Parts: sequence; C-alpha cells; structure tokens
Amino acid sequence: MCGRYAITLPPDAMRALFGYPEQPNFPPRYNIAPTQPVPVVRQNEGVRQFILMRWGFIPGWVKDPKEFPLVINIRGETAAEKPSFRAALTRRRCLMPVDGFYEWHRPGPGTRGESRAYLFRRPDRGLFAFAALWETWSSPDGSEIDTVALINGPANGLMSAIHERCPVIVDPRHFVTWLDPSAEPKDYAAVLRPPPDDLLEMVRIGPAVNKVAHDGPEIQEPFAPSPVGTSAPAQA
Repeated sequence: MCGRYAITLPPDAMRALFGYPEQPNFPPRYNIAPTQPVPVVRQNEGVRQFILMRWGFIPGWVKDPKEFPLVINIRGETAAEKPSFRAALTRRRCLMPVDGFYEWHRPGPGTRGESRAYLFRRPDRGLFAFAALWETWSSPDGSEIDTVALINGPANGLMSAIHERCPVIVDPRHFVTWLDPSAEPKDYAAVLRPPPDDLLEMVRIGPAVNKVAHDGPEIQEPFAPSPVGTSAPAQA
C-alpha cells in the first residue's frame, strides 16, 4: 500500500505532461501524506482539469467520515465489485501526478530488525501518474469535499522484493482512455496492470521520511550507514 509520495518538479512540467489549462503555482512536496490536499487531473466537460482533492476517498453514501475507514488505496481487482467504488470506477476516474513514492520493507513475523524505507522514481526523474478514483462527499450541512484514492494492484518484479502491492501507473498513451467517462469497461480495465519492471528505480533512503513533518529534499538522499566502529560523540 502506498502511503507517502512526492511531487518535486515545477508546475510547468506537470502542466506540459497532463495538458490542463489551469496555471497553478505550488511548492515542491517531498512527503505527501494521507488527508492532505493533493493535485488531481480529471476530465471535466470534455476538458482536462487540475484540482486539489483530499487524499482519502469518501463514498457519497457515508453519513459521518469519522466512522468510515480512511481509504487511500483501492484494490484494482475488486473495485468494480465494491459498492463504495463501482460508480467512481465507471464515471470518475482521474490521475494523481507524482515523481516519486515510498514503500517500506518490514521484517517478517518472528524476525528482528527495523523497517527500511525505499524511494521509487523514474531513472530520468520525470513525472508519472497513479490511476485514481474521485468522489465528492456532501455533508449534512451542505458543504462538499472532493476526495481521491489511488488504485493499486499486484507488485511488479521490482517492487515484489519488498511489497506485494504496487500503485497502478498509467502510461501517458492511455491518459485519454482512463480519463474518458464514456470509455468502455474493457478499455479502462486494461489500464489496471503492474508497471513495467524498467519504468522505475528503487533507492534505499534513511528514516527521515517516516515523519510527516519532514518535507525537504534531504529525505530522498540515499541511505548512508554509519561506518563500522564509530560511535556517537561524547556529551559535555
């Protein structure tokens, strides 16, 4: 399950790839976390649109979000069967722009050791897009919240070494199909597949990413273990 990701490239680079008319200005984000507002690209009246949404999908029938689990990932294999996601998969598909995401390799049951954090990114450091679903939730007082969650599927060969699941990454050639609310189910379902093994690279990083408050480029620095035999400096 993907629970943190990054968007660090300039707004112009995102606009050039996704082709929306808006000209948003936003700072680099190195440690985006659930419930935060995140950039989303959707199709609105035949035109692509940039919009901010809450990362955490809330189905329209939910009465109180506090009593509904936080949904940040949706299983692609079963989305069409689940009442919570069926309508969104049919009519409200979108893209979540990203240029890096994080996963943790956790020791198995009965083993010792700390979790290790890894950064997944394109070797050329370019942008890519998660397949995602969105929904507008209306509260009893009439206010509305646009919400979103990414879709995941079985891990590809690269990610399977540390995790069994992997975000679905949409090839730019398939943006039109994925965003088109009139697309046939067989066509948009074909998008829901693991990314090619050579699309991304995996970089072990340090533990700074574990804290949401850390949101600078230093969290993406490759892990550098302390030299053997060194110790912390003595305290005066």
